[in-house]
Parts: sequence; C-alpha cells; structure tokens
Amino acid sequence: MTDSSSSSLPFHAPLQEASSSPAPSSLSEAAPARHAPDPDDPTEDETPHTPAGHPDGGTLTLVSTPIGNLGDFSDRAAATLAEADLILCEDTRTSARLLTARGITTRTEPLHDHNEQQRIPALIALLEHGRRIAVISDAGTPLLSDPGFRLARAAIAAGIAMTAVPGPNAAITALTLSGLPPHPFMFSGFLPPRPAARREALARLRAAEQAGLSATLIWHEAPHRLDEMLADLAEIFGADRPATVARELTKRFEEVRRGPVGTLAAWYADNRARGEITVLLGPPAKDDSGADDLDDRLRAALATLSVKDAASLVAGAINLPRRTVYARALELARQTDDPHG
Repeated sequence: MTDSSSSSLPFHAPLQEASSSPAPSSLSEAAPARHAPDPDDPTEDETPHTPAGHPDGGTLTLVSTPIGNLGDFSDRAAATLAEADLILCEDTRTSARLLTARGITTRTEPLHDHNEQQRIPALIALLEHGRRIAVISDAGTPLLSDPGFRLARAAIAAGIAMTAVPGPNAAITALTLSGLPPHPFMFSGFLPPRPAARREALARLRAAEQAGLSATLIWHEAPHRLDEMLADLAEIFGADRPATVARELTKRFEEVRRGPVGTLAAWYADNRARGEITVLLGPPAKDDSGADDLDDRLRAALATLSVKDAASLVAGAINLPRRTVYARALELARQTDDPHG
C-alpha cells in the first residue's frame, strides 16, 4: 500500500513473522451461508487451470502479498512467483525479503507509477512470446492503490491470458474489523494530499450521499495527514458519524480504534499515528435529511434568484462543491419549467 499522491517516501513497517497472537475482536452480523465446494461435483477442483487468452502466449498473474505478516503469504502465491519468468515489483528492495524468505530466485524488475506506461509495449511482447509474468506490490493486492492497472488493461486489450492469486488486502481486512456495515462499501484509495482538494473530494462524496449514496466509505491515509483528514470528515459528514481507524494491520503493533469520527479526530490530534493506516466512515443514518435539505434550500433560493446565484448561495451554506449544487439546481429548474418532463 503506497501513498501515490505524495512525493514523500511511504513509511513501510517491517514485515512481521507469523504470530499466534489474537487479532482485535470485531463486531459482525449474521450472514447467509456461502457457497462451499461440492466433493461430488467434478467442476469443483483445486487444480490450477490455464486462463483463456492469446494463443501460444504467456500469462500475466496478479499476486497478492502480505500486508505485514509473512505467515499470510500463501503456498500458491509462492509457487506462482517461483515458476514465473519475471516478477514485476513496486520496489524490488522491499520485495526482496519476502522472496528470500521463500527461497524464490525469479528475476525481478521494478514496475511503478513512473515507468509503467513506458514499459507496457515490451512487457506485452514478452507475454505474446509465451513468458509468464507476475505482478506484486509492496504489500497487499496489486492495482489497488498500487501500480499494475495500466499493464492489466493493455494485457486484456492484447488478448493475453490473465489471472490472479488472491490474498491479503488492507481495506477488506479493516472493513471486517471495523464493526461498520460490511456492504455496500466504497473504497477510494488515497485522498488528495492538499487540504483544499481533499475537502472538495470529501464534499463530492457528501453530495453523493445527499443524492442517495449509502455505503461504508474506505480510504488509505498517510500518518502525517491523518488528524487533518479526520477533522475534515467530522466537519463535512458530521462529528457523530461512526468511524474506524485501522493501523498496522497484521503487524506487531496492530491497532483498531472505533468511535465517532469527531472523537477519533480529537484523539489523533493529540496522539500522532505511525505506520500503514486505513480509515473507514460508516454510512449516513437512516433519518439523514441531507438530500431533502439540499432540494428545499435550492427551491427556496430559485424562487427569487437565478440558477447560478441560487447554486452559489446554497453551496456556501451547506459546504458542498458549487458545480455539484449547480447541476442539481439546473435539474430542479427544469422540473419546475416542465413538470411533465
């Protein structure tokens, strides 16, 4: 998990060896029974299969790696990397310890935000000539806040066989420990690092809630920005909204702190966080009147003002992006002009 929005080097806590220490308890709700393999069904087979793709071509495999604890690295993931012709790493130095621990000697090369696009033609050529290429990130599932998306898209366009070895993921792990509704959820990676851009992004999400979005929201955040981010969440979504900060998941100093987002903001203002951090915000309460409030304010303003002026007035009053409010004002104005439209 890398903060790709920041120019500073991300903090990577040391990977921990497998431990029998219990994880923090989490709230959970009863869930319907999941599909289980049927031993009498010949289609239920653990034998690896070759995904369909480019004839005579190779395979691109997205391999999940531990987010902290080396014991979470699966045998299948290790075998896939050992059998690959090339491993593309976010940072070859970071990946070296994991590979060395499993005795994996496959050649590694870097694939990151700054070189991914220029490397794609040569990598696609290797795949078309039958090479097996694996993609890993420093921690967790590739593509999610990490490099690999552009290469995966190019492989799909070229008809290359592509598959994945699932495994650890910080966002999903944090969600299961949060005690917040597990579905639906919305994962948005890292917020913009600059305060104004961050608040605008959060305000757009709040506007989406006022238009009907109801989901647990999930982000990654850098330690030095956590207190400001939580303060923005409290201001824009309300200080009483339930939230969770999950830190150093699966590592020795794992911490999951739950509570109203305003309380969490005050805690982290006085207690600086360290390590890899995931922030979760619960969905709005069922009696949240944000959508009705926006429309009521706009209708009242449109009674005496132009669409432009009404949007500016209301946007300033409820702390939403002007262009978002303007779009809704236009829609309400059209409905008034053509009630049957």
